[in-house]
Amino acid sequence: MRKFWIIEFIIASSRRDPRLDPEQTLLATHGRSRRMKSRWVGLLLVLLVLLGHLSGLSWLRNQLQVFKPMVPMAEPLFTRTIVPMAPVPYSVPIRSHEAEAKPDKVPVPASAPLAPIVEAEAEAIPAAAHEQTSQEPPTEPLAKVFEASEPAVAAVLPVTDTWPADTRLTYRLTGNYRGPIYGSARVQWQREQSRYQVQVDLSLALVIQVAMISQGQVTDNGLVPSAYEEQYPGSVQRMAFDGGYVKFQDGTQKLQPPGLQDTASQFVELSHRFSTGRDALKIGSEVPLWLARPQGMALWTYDVVELDTLQTTEFGALSAFHLQPRPIANPRGAITAEIWFAPSLQYLPVRVRIALGADNFIDLLVERIEQGVTPAPQVTEQPGNP
Repeated sequence: MRKFWIIEFIIASSRRDPRLDPEQTLLATHGRSRRMKSRWVGLLLVLLVLLGHLSGLSWLRNQLQVFKPMVPMAEPLFTRTIVPMAPVPYSVPIRSHEAEAKPDKVPVPASAPLAPIVEAEAEAIPAAAHEQTSQEPPTEPLAKVFEASEPAVAAVLPVTDTWPADTRLTYRLTGNYRGPIYGSARVQWQREQSRYQVQVDLSLALVIQVAMISQGQVTDNGLVPSAYEEQYPGSVQRMAFDGGYVKFQDGTQKLQPPGLQDTASQFVELSHRFSTGRDALKIGSEVPLWLARPQGMALWTYDVVELDTLQTTEFGALSAFHLQPRPIANPRGAITAEIWFAPSLQYLPVRVRIALGADNFIDLLVERIEQGVTPAPQVTEQPGNP
């Protein structure tokens, strides 16, 4: 028994409390420190993730407030296709709201036709006046002709609506991007009273769909965009016009210059300027235009370089003025667009060639033009008449 007691005593003596061992104590302390550090690192990561989510939600909320979702207009009803016709002479400038407020009667000549007189006056307008509003009162020679006439107009006068009816142009798309590409495209213009929508759709090989949509107001001075959107496969880029500022995709904003257009609205705006004579469509003239995209804006100048004859399937040989853009300072990419406008087709853009840099390009050539019912002219009553 004593032998076993001695053995047990030796074993018990050999068991030392680890808390009393300096080496074991150091290892235990180091382990606890590592565990605490791991916990703090994990907590810090969680906080960073939460802050990132909160920042993202705040940015998204601001984006939603700036770029309100577009509400598309109902699809218009197209009732006819148009064919080439002799261009209509420039119409008399629309009266301004200030002029409409005056109750004076406007006499009309009884004999001499109006169109040559207006054309003669349009030639006398200096190039600088093209940038002004079309609401200016008649020039002095034209007013003298009116005063020389004897008959007066009726009590009710129609106010000419110079904007086109709802219109859809369908194009054949060809081009090159790392090889030949084919598809279709369309430009669609529609209006509901003072609101408009222009949509440009590109379909490449029935797989890639790209859309550019512009919405805004129709004014006496032209189109005034309020929202613009570019839709690509898997992404959407937006731009807003509000309070005299342009708000871009990256959150920056700049002052909005007069007459600013976007990529989609420019087609209708330029067509209207040419059809009303606000800008001269003749070889050698230049057309300045502020253009904006979600990445920025710049002042572009189109030169009317020549009158081309385009061979089309639907309309045969078409005479169209060729507009070529000048290079701009600090371009945001290599994309430029040449445009052809046909006077015999209501000055609509019948060809668009988009250069994508190097030998890459997209070429759109008109195939079909559809229109809806022409809006009835607005009628205003002249004060003082029964």
